[in-house]
Amino acid sequence: MTDSPATHAVGEQAEFDRAGLEILTDEQCLALLPTVPVGRIVFTEGALPAVQPVNFVVDDRCVIIRAMTGSKLAAAAAGAVVAFEVDEYDATTETGWSVTAVGQATVVTNPAELDRLSKLPLRPWAGHLDHVIQIRIALLRGRRLLRT
Repeated sequence: MTDSPATHAVGEQAEFDRAGLEILTDEQCLALLPTVPVGRIVFTEGALPAVQPVNFVVDDRCVIIRAMTGSKLAAAAAGAVVAFEVDEYDATTETGWSVTAVGQATVVTNPAELDRLSKLPLRPWAGHLDHVIQIRIALLRGRRLLRT
């Protein structure tokens, strides 16, 4: 379980929602986001919600993923507002956290930007994933489950 990126500053009080989950700040969410290897992108496919697990990297305030040309993900995500979720749960301690980022997804086509992003540690799991999709984070929400 990764606790260190989401600790509070000295003197800062944690806030909790009605269910008793700790509400994470934007800074805590941004710190936790890249600590897991797999996230889930939520997009619209045929007017219905679709969820796909993907590997990713975080670049500044953007989530970067790769998709195959002609895939439903590549077609649906281009220009759309999507959600991206990561989480971690420890069954032994019954603690965990979840972070959801929402933003517009765009296919990166600028050659200089593609070259820059190609140097990030994002490698396809299988196949040739030639579309680079950037999700510019507009909204972050996070919660942490703590056992007392």
